[in-house]
Amino acid sequence: MVKYVYFFGDGKAEGSAKQKNLLGGKGANLAEMTNIGLPVPAGFTISTEVCTYYYEHGKKYPKTLEAEVKAAMKKTEKVMGARFGDPKNPLLVSARSGARVSMPGMMDTVLNIGLNDETIKGFIEATGSERAGWDSYRRFVQMYGDVVMGLKPESSEEHDPFEEVMDKLKAKAKVKEDTDLSIDDLKELVKQFKAMIKRKLKVDFPEDPWEQLWGAINAVFGSWDIPRAIQYRRLNGIPDDWGTAVNICSMVFGNMGDDSATGVAFTRDPSTGEDAFYGEYLVNAQGEDVVAGIRTPQPVNEVTKKKTGSDLPSLEKAMPKSYKELIRIRNILEKHYGDMQDIEFTIQKGRLWMLQTRSGKRTGFSAVRVAVDMVDQKLCTQEDAVARLDPEGLIQLLAPIFEPKARAAAQKSGKVLAKGLNAGPGAACGKATFSAEVAEARASKGERVILIRIETSPEDIKGMAVAQGILTARGGMTSHAAVVARGMGKPCVAGCGSLSIDYKTKKMVVAGKTIKEGDFVSIDGTTGEVIIGELPTVDSEVLQVLRGKMKPAKSKLYQQYFKLMSWSDKFRTIGVRTNADTPVDSAVARAFGAEGIGLCRTEHMFFEGTRIDAMREMILAEDVAGREKALKKLLTHQRKDFEGIFKAMNGLPVTIRLLDPPLHEFVPHEDKQQKELAKKLGIPVAKLKARVDSLHEMNPMLGHRGCRLGCTYPEITRMQARAIFEAAANCAKKKIKALPEVMVPLVGTVKELDNQKAIINAVAEEVKQEKKLRKLDYMVGTMIEIPRAALTADKVAASAEFFSFGTNDLTQMTFGYSRDDAGGFIPFYIDKKILPDDPFQRLDQEGVGQLVDIGIQKGRSTRKNLKVGICGEHGGEPSSVKFCHRVGMNYVSCSPYRVPVARLAAAQAGIEDKRAAKPKKK
Repeated sequence: MVKYVYFFGDGKAEGSAKQKNLLGGKGANLAEMTNIGLPVPAGFTISTEVCTYYYEHGKKYPKTLEAEVKAAMKKTEKVMGARFGDPKNPLLVSARSGARVSMPGMMDTVLNIGLNDETIKGFIEATGSERAGWDSYRRFVQMYGDVVMGLKPESSEEHDPFEEVMDKLKAKAKVKEDTDLSIDDLKELVKQFKAMIKRKLKVDFPEDPWEQLWGAINAVFGSWDIPRAIQYRRLNGIPDDWGTAVNICSMVFGNMGDDSATGVAFTRDPSTGEDAFYGEYLVNAQGEDVVAGIRTPQPVNEVTKKKTGSDLPSLEKAMPKSYKELIRIRNILEKHYGDMQDIEFTIQKGRLWMLQTRSGKRTGFSAVRVAVDMVDQKLCTQEDAVARLDPEGLIQLLAPIFEPKARAAAQKSGKVLAKGLNAGPGAACGKATFSAEVAEARASKGERVILIRIETSPEDIKGMAVAQGILTARGGMTSHAAVVARGMGKPCVAGCGSLSIDYKTKKMVVAGKTIKEGDFVSIDGTTGEVIIGELPTVDSEVLQVLRGKMKPAKSKLYQQYFKLMSWSDKFRTIGVRTNADTPVDSAVARAFGAEGIGLCRTEHMFFEGTRIDAMREMILAEDVAGREKALKKLLTHQRKDFEGIFKAMNGLPVTIRLLDPPLHEFVPHEDKQQKELAKKLGIPVAKLKARVDSLHEMNPMLGHRGCRLGCTYPEITRMQARAIFEAAANCAKKKIKALPEVMVPLVGTVKELDNQKAIINAVAEEVKQEKKLRKLDYMVGTMIEIPRAALTADKVAASAEFFSFGTNDLTQMTFGYSRDDAGGFIPFYIDKKILPDDPFQRLDQEGVGQLVDIGIQKGRSTRKNLKVGICGEHGGEPSSVKFCHRVGMNYVSCSPYRVPVARLAAAQAGIEDKRAAKPKKK
C-alpha cells in the first residue's frame, strides 16, 4: 500500500532531508530538524504524491488518505499532550504548503485550526491566556474566511473586508495597533467576522475541527494552481507537475504575552553574505505578522539593529536565554546543511520552537560570498558550493550601479529623499507605479517601472516580475517584498517608513515632495536610498576590474567571484565560447572567461558607417563586375574587423558565419530613403525602386539567404573568405595566433556545403600563396539550423569539419513558429499549459533537442572527432547548457554577459554527472 502521510515529533521522524521530492522542502526539513534533535512541534506531512493524485482525479483524494491522517493525528496528540477537537484540552494545528523548492508566500497557509466556540474555552483554560485565545480565534476566522472560504478583495486596489471591519473597530476603540485591542474587542471581531461570512457567502463558518482541517488541506493543495503560484513557477522554471506537500504542524504560540514572540531570521546576511546572524522578530505575535510587515519588526540582535537603524529592543537583549538557544541552533543548522539557512521560530512563554528551515533566498552578491566563505570555513566543499548556486544570480554581479558623481550631486541637491532597508542590491530607475496591474501595463509598452507599495503581497507577483525595482513603506529584511525581490535578483528598498503612499490618488509624499504615478524615481538596493528623478548608471565593481578600470586587489567581491569561477572551471568538461561581432565584445567576453568565439555574425559588420552604402551598391549592381567592385570596399572593412577580433582572441578559435540574412534587409524601403540612395549612387529612383521590389519575398526567412546567397553569388563568399584569411595572415606576421573556423549557414543538403567549401578552400590557397605562408590554420563547417541537415548529418559531416547548432532557427523551423510573430500567442500557450516554456528562451529538449541529439550522433558516425557546439540564445540558459553537456557537445556559445552563467551551469552539469556515476552506499 502506498504511504501518503509521514509523521514527525518527539525526536523521531518518518522522513528526512533527502526526501524533498516526496515531502516538499518544508516537510523534509521539519523531519530532518526533528531527527537531529531540534525542538520542532509534532505533526505530519501529506506528500506531494497526493497533490498529483488530487489534480489527476478531479480534486479527489486516495481512499486511504483519511485513515492515514487520523492515525498521524493520534501520534501528534500523544506527543503534544492534547487532543484535536477536545473542548477541554484542544490541540490546534496549522496547515502549510511546501514545494520541492521554496516558493515564498505564493501558496496558502492556515493557522489555529481546531478553534470553535467550545474549544476556545478549553484553550484558555489549558494555557491560562484569555487574550492569546481570543487573538488566535480572531486570526483563525479571518485567515480561514479568506484562504479557505474565499472572502477576499478581487484586486490589490480593493480593501480587505476583514481589515475594514477591524479598522472600524480600532477607530471606535481609539487604538492604532492590533495588540492594543481589548479581549472584548477581540470577541467582538470574531462575532462580526462570522456574521460577515454568513452575510456575504450565505454559509456558516464551520465549527467542526475536522471539517476545518480538510477545508484547509483542500485550500493548500488548491493554492498550487492559483495565478500567483503559477506565475512564480513560470518565472523560476519550476515544473507544474511537481506539486506541493501539506504540512500539518502543532501550533505553538508567540502571542501569549511579553515572554512570547515569533521571528524570521537568516543564518547570514541575505543581501551581502556577511557571516552574521540576521533577522527580525515581534513580541506577542504570530508568524504572519513578521512576514506581512504589518507591524514594525524588531531586530533579532545588535548586529541587525545597527544595520537597520532600529531603536527597538533586540531579542538578544530582551530574551537573552532564548537568543542564546537560537544561536546554538543556527550553528547546528549551518554545520548540518553546509548552507545559509532561512529559519522561522516561535517562543512560547520562554520556550523556543523551530517551525522551519530552508536554504535561504539570497542575492547574487550574497550567494558568491556565502559560497566562498563556507568553503574557507570548511562547512562545505568546493563541489557543494558550486552545485548549489543559481547561475542566473551571477548576472547581478555584472548589473550596473549608480554613477558616483551623479549620486553625490543628488545627495548634495537634496534629491535623496529617504532611506530604507537595503533589501536587494543594485541600482534601478523607472516610472513610479502604485499597483501590480499598472506596472504590468506600463512594462508591456516598454516602459521601465518601479513598483511602489505600502507592503507587497503574493498577489503582486506579476508586477514585481516586470518592475526594475521594488520600494515598500513597511516590512523588514524578511518581509515578502525583500524575500521575493532577492529571489528574483531585483533591487529592493523595504521598510521605508517616511513614505506616505496613497493608492487612490496614485501619489507618494516623502520629505515634503510629491511623486506622482509616471514620475521617475531611482532606488539603490545596496544603500537603501530613495532618489527623485533618473540617475545614470555605470559598470559594476566586477566589470570595472574585468575592464581594467579597477585593480583586483581593491575589490573583495571580484576576488570572491574569481575564486568561484576558478572552482567552476575545475568541474566542467564542456567549453564556453561567446557570440561576438566586434573586437570590443570579444575582449569583454574573454575577460569573462570565454574560450573563443562560437558565433561571429559578419552581417552585423555591414551596417556601420559607410559600409552600408557599399553593401547596397553590391546588392544593386547589375553584373558580377559591379558586385565585385562594391565588395572590394567591404573587403577592407571586414579584414580590419577580423584582425581586431583575432587579436582579442589570440590563440583561441573564432567561428565566423558567412553572410546569413536575406538581401532585402540591407536596402531602404521608404520613399525618402530610396531617393537619397539613388542620388548617392547616381541612378534613377525608378530603377532603384524596381531592384528593391525584386528582392521582395513572401517568406524571406525561408527564402534567398544563407548559403543560398553564397551559391548564387559566389563573389560574396570569395570576398568574405579572403577577408578572413588575409586577416589571419596579417595577424601571423604580428605573432598573433588566429584560428578561424569558417561557418556556412543554412545548409540543408551536403551539396550546398560542398559548393561553398570549394570556394573557401580555393581562396585559402590563393592567400597562402600570395602571403607566402607555409601553413594556414582554418576549419570549414556548418551551422545546423534546418531539420533536414540534422537528419542527414552523417552525409553533411563528410564535408563539415565542425557543426554549430543554430537553435534559434532550428526551433523556428521545427515548431513552424515565426520568432518575430510567436510573441502574440506563446504567452497564451504557456498560460494554458500547451507549452511548458517559451521554446525560444529555453531549449525544447523533447523535440528540437531530439534533432540535436540525432545530428550529433549521425555526424560523429561519419567523422568520429567532429567538433560540435551550440550558438543560439539557448547557449547561455542554464538548463539548455546542461542538455548540451549531456548530448556530448564540445562547447556552448552565448552573449558575452552570459559567459559566467554558462560556465557555472556547465560546472553543475559536470558535478551532476560525477554524482550520478558514484556508486550508492548500501
